[in-house]
This record gives sequence, structure tokens and C-alpha cells, in this order.
Amino acid sequence: MTRVPGADAWSEWRPLAGVGPLTSDVLAETVDGGQAFRWQRLPDQGWLGLWSDQVVRLRQDDNGNVAWCGRAGRETATASALRIYFGADRDFAALTDSLPWRSDPHLAACLAAFPGLRILRQPFGETLLGFLCSATKQIVQIKQMLALLAERHGAPVSAAATSPWRRLPTWTELALIPESALRACLLGFRARYIAETAQFLAANPGWLEATEQAPYPLAKERLCSLPGVGEKVADCVLLFGAGRLEAFPVDVWILKTLARRYGLNGWKPAQLAQFGRAHFGPLAGLAQQYLFAWERKHGGR
Repeated sequence: MTRVPGADAWSEWRPLAGVGPLTSDVLAETVDGGQAFRWQRLPDQGWLGLWSDQVVRLRQDDNGNVAWCGRAGRETATASALRIYFGADRDFAALTDSLPWRSDPHLAACLAAFPGLRILRQPFGETLLGFLCSATKQIVQIKQMLALLAERHGAPVSAAATSPWRRLPTWTELALIPESALRACLLGFRARYIAETAQFLAANPGWLEATEQAPYPLAKERLCSLPGVGEKVADCVLLFGAGRLEAFPVDVWILKTLARRYGLNGWKPAQLAQFGRAHFGPLAGLAQQYLFAWERKHGGR
């Protein structure tokens, strides 16, 4: 690896244990398909991702095996963080096989199109921030908002003089940022929700941690009490930030796929969420991600 004086040095490449092999499309859908918003494709077709104080690069060989490298000297901590982030402690192949694809032809087609797709387990507070930015926005716009928040208000992830990597501001730090400064990060009306949520969390230490550990119905109720958090955002936060696979977010793509493929025209989001949990079972959130990925790629055909 090339090392620049005063800059972060990269570790050697290592296999991403417990993940893959994957097609390039499935890896892209996993890290850049709406679960997370701080990954970017590199010129060599690899990926660069940031979360918490982690900076990681991914690449694939010709057989789809995924390898990673991170900041030199932090290999043990990065390997542990990657295991959590990619849910390597869960057997996603077995979980996916237990979905009702045998009696649901469309779900079977979705699973076949994205073999190996998995649900990320991101830091809970960062996931809440990301999806509070998501209202009426596309993935590329959410990524831009979070990049500006990190650039302008996040601390560097290392002490290297020329390190370009900055983490997202914590909720404690967000509570000290004026709403006008948040709006300058292209947040629009979402700035008020984030500012008010930050003030609430600053006044209630431990609230987020308790919510992450609470049973799904209570955790969702607690999240929906925050400014700007509706059922969809709450379910996204619980699915992608707390590993609650029973959560079934209903966004525009799920509205489309349930109407087009399941005949549920005119159903309200709350009804569709109830249908999803009943039809797909306790792993409805995993099924949802396959439906979401398929509809985004093939739904216009």
C-alpha cells in the first residue's frame, strides 16, 4: 500500500469473513441500496464505507469473494466492527431459505435475483439520523446531506494530519448545532426534526440505548414519539440499526410492489405493513429488502 506522510495508512487486504461470495450487483445493493448512506463506489469498482469511527474499503475477486482493508494498526477492531456491521453472526442463507418463497412465486424471483443479500446492522444513532434525512428524498440526496453533516460538524476519525475522513456528529453534538447550520447542510424542513430530536436525546441520556434493546412494538412506539419519525422511518431504523427482522418498512417501492405483484391497490401503509408481517412472517424485514431491491431494478419493465 502507498503511504503518504501524515495521512492514514491502509492495512493489508483480508477476506470479509462470513459474507459471500456475492455478485457485484448484490454487494452494491447491500451497501448502497438504501440501507446505508455512507458508501461510495471507487474508480477501481471497489467500495469505500464509513460508519462510527470506521473507514473501510471493499473489493471483490473474479469469483465474487469480498475482501476488506481498513486503517493500519486497527485491524482487530475493524474486523470486529465488520462482523457486526455485516451481520456475520447470523446465517442469512438459512434465514432467507425459511421465507415463504415456496408458496410465493414473486418472492422466489426476488430471492433468485439477489442471492446472498443481507441486512446490515449499523450504529443505532447513526441509522436514526440517516432516516430522519430520508423523508421525500432519494438515496443520492440523503448521502449528500450526511456527507455535509460529517464534513462540517463531524470530528476526524483519526489524528492523521491529512486524513479526509470525518464521522457523523453524535446526537449530543447535534444538540449544540443551530438549526440554521443544519439547514445549510441541505436538510430543509428535516433540520427542525433533527434539532428537536437532538434536544430531546440530550435531555434524556440513555433513551436511544433503551429503545434499541426494547421489544419491537415498544421500540417502534418510542421512535414514533420523536419529531419527524413516522412508522416507515421507525421500521427502517429498527431493521437496519437494531437487527429487528420483523420490521417491515413501507416506502414508495413497497407500495408499488405490493400493489403490482400482490394486488393490494389502494391499501394504506399501515395495512400493508400488517400484511407484510402476516404474509412473510417473523423475517418480514428480510423479505422486504428483497422486494425493494427487485422493484427498484425491474419494476419499470
